[in-house]
Amino acid sequence: MDEKFETMKKKWEENSLAKALKEFPERKKRFETTTGIEIERLYLPRECDYAESIGFPAMFPFTRGVQPTMFRGRLWTMRQYSGFGTAEDTNKRYRYLLEQGQTGLSVAFDLPTQMGYDSDHPMSRGEVGRTGVAIDTIEDMETLFGGIPLKKVSTSMTINSTAAILLAMYAAVAKKQGAAMKELRGTIQNDVLKEYVARGTYIFPPRPSMRIVTDIFAYCAKEIPRWNSISISGYHMREAGCTAVQEVAFTLADGIAYVQAALDAGLKVDEFGPNLSFFFCVHNNFIEEVAKFRAARRMWAKIMVNRFESKNPKSQMLRFHTQTAGCSLTAQQPKVNLIRVTIQALAAVLGGTQSLHTNSFDEALALPAEEAVTLALRTQQVIGAESGAADSVDPLGGSYAVEAMTDEIEKAATALMDKVEKLGGMVHAIEGGFVQREIQDASYRYQLDVENKNRLVVGVNEYVAGPETPIPILRIDETVDSAQRERLKKVKSGRDGAAVKKALARLADTAKSGDNVMPAIIECVEAYCSLGEISDALRQVLGEYRENVVL
Repeated sequence: MDEKFETMKKKWEENSLAKALKEFPERKKRFETTTGIEIERLYLPRECDYAESIGFPAMFPFTRGVQPTMFRGRLWTMRQYSGFGTAEDTNKRYRYLLEQGQTGLSVAFDLPTQMGYDSDHPMSRGEVGRTGVAIDTIEDMETLFGGIPLKKVSTSMTINSTAAILLAMYAAVAKKQGAAMKELRGTIQNDVLKEYVARGTYIFPPRPSMRIVTDIFAYCAKEIPRWNSISISGYHMREAGCTAVQEVAFTLADGIAYVQAALDAGLKVDEFGPNLSFFFCVHNNFIEEVAKFRAARRMWAKIMVNRFESKNPKSQMLRFHTQTAGCSLTAQQPKVNLIRVTIQALAAVLGGTQSLHTNSFDEALALPAEEAVTLALRTQQVIGAESGAADSVDPLGGSYAVEAMTDEIEKAATALMDKVEKLGGMVHAIEGGFVQREIQDASYRYQLDVENKNRLVVGVNEYVAGPETPIPILRIDETVDSAQRERLKKVKSGRDGAAVKKALARLADTAKSGDNVMPAIIECVEAYCSLGEISDALRQVLGEYRENVVL
């Protein structure tokens, strides 16, 4: 190795290694292969120019990871996305998963909760507790986390349009448990922009929605400093059919829009920057997916430094949660999905994810049954404990294929982001239908490839089996709907009606004034206002979004 490389290596060790050994202690185990070969913490390329191009972990631009020791310090958070039926039903599943070794909670809410309707609303009929857990009031949230100390567990909540309300409920329950706000760890998705292009659980128009997003940024930075105030999501765009390059480009473009909105609201980039997180899908193409994560990290670091002049490295680090690709799962030969999920999960780990959800093999048919979700969790545990994939930082770094793919994804995603910029940014691009058309076209091309057998899907267009034996699936009790409505009725009849009216009136006034809505929402939650009532108070001021059909 020449002098230039040695100088760079020494600089990294001086700036990073000593600090890493103090702040990121490694797990107490011997890192070696099954034949006894010691596994180096970090494999270094032999050519100095190559070393400079990919850098070192925990150093700008973070291509190789955001922590010096990565999984040698501790494994990623194993966070199984879960929720169904009533709060009692889901609480039982959470406690079961924690007993099985899950290291973080991830809450799935039903459609009425996501769209700001109470369980007794006509729009909720037939949907209560179906795609997630039904949460109407703080009482439901208390039940959901009964027996689970919130100051000790990290919780992710996949919620967007009603994110402020669910975060307020969570904080209020933690307060009742005696937890200090500074102790709370977790993530609120709070990414409304992707709802307009890929998911559809929006309530308010984009611009008022962005205002609520930045209100959450400001509140979390001040009151809940360890909480990730947003999880900027490419996952749902990938599920809607976009490519890996589009996923990176549109996710980071969303990120730019959120950062700019926060700056426009008077926040400073390094006040809220460390609380930004991301959420990606991991699909079947192993090398492309590993490279995708590395490219996204590098691109975001450059954006935060060059565009937003961030000085805090924690603001520059793209930290992300990953979920295996639900859209890749098949109803045909469903147990084959175990193999798909394993490959995808391994790609997420080798790509440097901070937390991971592994889909269950039965999810093309129903919400996960207990056996299926246990196997999904065990998949992560085997990768972490037995595969050796977590024993070295960025073990695929330096691979000709991985490095070339990382560069190609960065180049193509940057070009697509430039198109978004020319349209005036992501909000304008969404309002004009550009992003929706791009995703729809990619989805159509993919489907044509499958139908023409240019892309093989095992069990669907190749290696098709005969009649299959049905597998047991989870079925939601038909009485969930009526039981939840009755529960809500009881809460409403036993609360202080005057306090409810006062809190909702204050929320409406706050929404009109432009002040931060979070304190007013917390007051509503603590007065036992329902999620639907709080959403309606905001609807009356902020309006409702009506989708423009994109042809």
